[in-house]
Amino acid sequence: MKKVERINIIMRYINNRAHFTISEIMREFNISRSTAVRDIREIEAMGMPLVAEVGRDGGYFVMNNSVLPTVRFTDTEIKALFIAFMATRNQQLPYLKSRQSLAEKLLGLISENQQDDLVLLNQILLFEGTNPNNPDLLDLSDLPHPMLEKLIQILLVDSYLLITIEEEKVIKSYSIYLLHLYREKSLWHIEGFDLEEERRRIFSVDNLTDVKPYPVKHRLSKKKILEKLSMKDEVTNLVLELGPKAIAQFKKYHPIKVSISYTNPYQTTAVLKTFINVNHSEELTEITNWLLFLGEDVKAREVPEEVLKGIQDRLCIFRP
Repeated sequence: MKKVERINIIMRYINNRAHFTISEIMREFNISRSTAVRDIREIEAMGMPLVAEVGRDGGYFVMNNSVLPTVRFTDTEIKALFIAFMATRNQQLPYLKSRQSLAEKLLGLISENQQDDLVLLNQILLFEGTNPNNPDLLDLSDLPHPMLEKLIQILLVDSYLLITIEEEKVIKSYSIYLLHLYREKSLWHIEGFDLEEERRRIFSVDNLTDVKPYPVKHRLSKKKILEKLSMKDEVTNLVLELGPKAIAQFKKYHPIKVSISYTNPYQTTAVLKTFINVNHSEELTEITNWLLFLGEDVKAREVPEEVLKGIQDRLCIFRP
C-alpha cells in the first residue's frame, strides 16, 4: 500500500474513533511503530485535532472535527458494493427484509451513468440461489429464521445467554456463553460454552424457540471460559495430506472448524489436522461425504476406523 493511500485510510480509521493507540494502528495496518508515529504526525499536521495521552502505548484522543469530507465512492467501489449485495440473495441473512429500500438508497448515491452500469450488471450476473427466470425475484428462503435477528440484537449487548431449544418435540433450556454465531451449508448455528456442564456445544438456530440474557450475576469470565476450553481441547484424530486437486476442492467447501496448513510456498500441498467426534452420527456422516468430495488427491496419515467404515459403506452403494 502506498504511503498516501495508507495515510488516507488511517485518517478515516481515526475519524471514526474517540480514542486509539499507536499499537492499534500498528496492528491494524501492519506497520512498524516508527512508521505509525510518522503517519500520525503527518495527519496532525493536516489539521486533524488529536490530543496525545501520556502512556506506554502512546494513546490519542480524537476531538470533534470536520476535517474529512463526505464519503464518496469510486466506480470500482460502487460496483464492488452492488455485486456483494446481489450475491446475498436467498442467503438467509439478517436485516435484509428492507432489501428493496437498501438498493434504492444505494442507487441514489450515484450518477445516472453509474446506475446504468449497475442495471446492466443486475441483468447479466447470476449467483447461486438466484432465480434465472427472474433475477429480481426473492424466494421465501431469503428470509432468515425469525429468532436470528433477536439473537443478534441480544448478542450486541451480552454474550451470556439463556436459550431454549426444541429438538424432536423435546424442549430444553441451556445457559451458555456464545463463542460464535456461524452459517454453514445454508444453516445458522450457535457455538457456545455450556455454563453448567462446562463444555462446548453446537445448536441450530432453526431449533431456537427463545433467547434472553443470562440473568445470573456471578458469571465465569471470558478468560476462565477460554482456559477451560483449552484444557478440554479434543485430540486430533484425522490427519490428511492434500495435493493440488484436493486443495481446490477444499476451497470450494469445507466444514467451518476444519483448516489446512500449506507445506510448500506455492500452496500446492497441505496438511489437514482436526478432531472428528465419531460418536456423533450426524458429524460422522457429514465428514464421510466431505472426504469423498475431496477426491483422490488425498493421502491419509491418520483416520478413525468409523470414518473408514463409513467411506467403504458409501462406496458399496455404487458397486454392481
